[in-house]
Amino acid sequence: MLKIDYTLNPGKNLNKIDFEIDKKQEPIISIITPYYNSQKYIEETANSIFNQTFPYWEWIIIDDESTEEEAKIKLKEIENLDNRIRVFHKKNEGPAAARDYGLAKTNKSTKYIMFLDSDDQVDKTYFECCYWALETNPEASWACTDVINFDGQEFLWRKWYNPEWEKDENILMMCSFVRKDALEEVGGFGLKEKKIYEDWCLWLKLIKAGKFPVRISSLLTWYRIKPEEESELRKSNSGNKKRAMKLVDNIKRDIVYTKPGIQYPKQDYDWEEIVEKQTSIVQVKQKKNKKINILMIIPWMVTGGADKFNLDLISRIDKEKYEFTILSMLPSTNEWRQDFEKYATVYDLTSFLDRKNWISFINYIIEKNNIDIIFNTNSQFGYNALPYLKAKYPEIPICDYVHMEEWYSRNGGFSRDSSSYESIIDKTYTCNGNSKKIFINHFGRKENEIETIYIGVDEKIFNPELLSKEKILKEYGISSNGRFIISYICRIAEQKRPYLFIEILKELNKRRDDFIVVIAGDGPFLPEVKKRVNKYNLNEKVKFLGNIKQTEKVYKISDLTVNCSIKEGLALTSYESLAMGVPVVSVDAGGQKELINETVGVVVPCMQKETEIWDYNYKEEEILNYVQGIEKILNNIEKYKNNCRKRILNGFTIDNMIQRMDNEFKNLKKNPNQNKVQNGYGLKKNMRITKELITQYLLESKAEYEWMANKFNQENIHIILKYDKKAQKEQFYEHTLEYKIKHPIVVILRKLGIYDKLKQIIGLEKH
Repeated sequence: MLKIDYTLNPGKNLNKIDFEIDKKQEPIISIITPYYNSQKYIEETANSIFNQTFPYWEWIIIDDESTEEEAKIKLKEIENLDNRIRVFHKKNEGPAAARDYGLAKTNKSTKYIMFLDSDDQVDKTYFECCYWALETNPEASWACTDVINFDGQEFLWRKWYNPEWEKDENILMMCSFVRKDALEEVGGFGLKEKKIYEDWCLWLKLIKAGKFPVRISSLLTWYRIKPEEESELRKSNSGNKKRAMKLVDNIKRDIVYTKPGIQYPKQDYDWEEIVEKQTSIVQVKQKKNKKINILMIIPWMVTGGADKFNLDLISRIDKEKYEFTILSMLPSTNEWRQDFEKYATVYDLTSFLDRKNWISFINYIIEKNNIDIIFNTNSQFGYNALPYLKAKYPEIPICDYVHMEEWYSRNGGFSRDSSSYESIIDKTYTCNGNSKKIFINHFGRKENEIETIYIGVDEKIFNPELLSKEKILKEYGISSNGRFIISYICRIAEQKRPYLFIEILKELNKRRDDFIVVIAGDGPFLPEVKKRVNKYNLNEKVKFLGNIKQTEKVYKISDLTVNCSIKEGLALTSYESLAMGVPVVSVDAGGQKELINETVGVVVPCMQKETEIWDYNYKEEEILNYVQGIEKILNNIEKYKNNCRKRILNGFTIDNMIQRMDNEFKNLKKNPNQNKVQNGYGLKKNMRITKELITQYLLESKAEYEWMANKFNQENIHIILKYDKKAQKEQFYEHTLEYKIKHPIVVILRKLGIYDKLKQIIGLEKH
């Protein structure tokens, strides 16, 4: 579940980027801001502009005859901050007239208008993402992003664009990125009245002219909900609604044809040529610094051990030495994105670009950010793009981090991907020694090109002395009554074998009654797990906590943790459990026994092949092995507990991992593997082959990518309707159908009353 920290607004701090400015380059973007006694918030708005990752903009502020002296002084201060700021003064006629006035004052070179009110803010990548979205979708007239509402009220605004819904209710924000020629074509706002729905009128005028937007699915806009007396929208609703609605109705009446918008994420690839460079995009260049600039390619930013490693790495490594740019490549809610953004510049490519344009954007980023190292971690797209990137940039070293080999996934998973591209990968890092052996013995990798770096744990956070067991038990509503607490902390999915865990509990319950169980996690298997707990009459024994972010709390109340995954690299939960002084009973998978020795837990043989992951008929011997391991620890609990934290402090902390990665990165930059460099130059002669590898991946992953995009949209996009949830769902499917059937035909079918029947007949009632 996505949780937003509403205090992390992007204008809170000033973090300007130094660019190599081309003095001949005129502004491409004009930001227009009406200003009327707006001194309270304008500085944070300014910061969010100055922090942008794209420099070719001008900021036009229209002072709408401010009356307060403090406001005039503050505006003068803002004007003097940057030579790209221009301030104009006019008589007070309201925000619509001020914006039109600003539009007339924009530079001749301006291609895009960005409407930004004096109290709102935008993410530092906002200009760049909108710019790329519109340059790669030239048929669209404006770009809008999903919105974080903050200050007076806190909620997310993620709305599926539908022009028919927009006619009934304004679901678009004023803070948007619009083509200047489209605005001029419709005459801008054309209003000199106050307390009216000027933004709604503008969107309807554009819709009437056959225009449509690109909807970017990242939360890049921050809209401030001001107190009642300050809100222009509330003034429109209360003081002048009749007049405002008349203006809206006059425009709506003339709309006879509408076009659906372009909405990300979406599956869009079908044999198109991979675009290497967007010729219309102005190349931007950051000034070179003394840091090592790393491009990290990842699938997403979600709760998980691999993602935790990525976050630990960028958050703990020395910021004076390193700068990270992160690209995520799979549709996802990205619940950890805010955490990543504290330490890196983040782009979710799925949220604003067609997949055929990804390589073009990556080329742009590598050149713009002076990338020194390409680091791929768990991204299948990344692996398929590496040959192209090595051919394009032979001198840039490439490394990757592999957490485990998955024989049930492509006969090796990312270990196989990594080995397939060994000729261009300088160094592969793995989280355990067992995986290193597999790389060498099974995949034939060179020993000096594989390095084991344990992911470690933050022993300062996972410190049992910092927490109170009694308070946490009360918080979770648990009464242990002196019984042992066994915890099962993981994503409740097939790889973790949760059904096996329930079988273990069933058998353990026959033998003793001095324990209870907490299950912390969420996932697709959770409903069935709950059913099995009920079936075996274990309800009084088991407490479901859901997805817990502060897992140290769960460990604090636990006496023992259990891991029965069919596959592990070296489980993060094992590190965390031991750091909190809690012994572990674990499957013998990956490098688990490299951490869990006989002094801190029990390692149980896995008696199921990975290819049998979907077989839920577990062997009685395996179940009994777990039960015996659990009893062994519970019968000698204090002896085991005394050794756990010592085991972590003796070489398994995050600080150990960071020091190792720091040394590796410095060596990679200083001493790229010259054989890999030469292989890169060799690939330059066969660029078409490297592009074809990307094409093959995009084609093979079409179904999976489309499923993930639809899943994201159905779970995250709120649809404005006055009906029930079933109607909302049907309307969503209906909209996806409208991509396949031109809108005028749909309108005619509806008027004839046969549209719904036709959907059923042709089997398109579901997308």
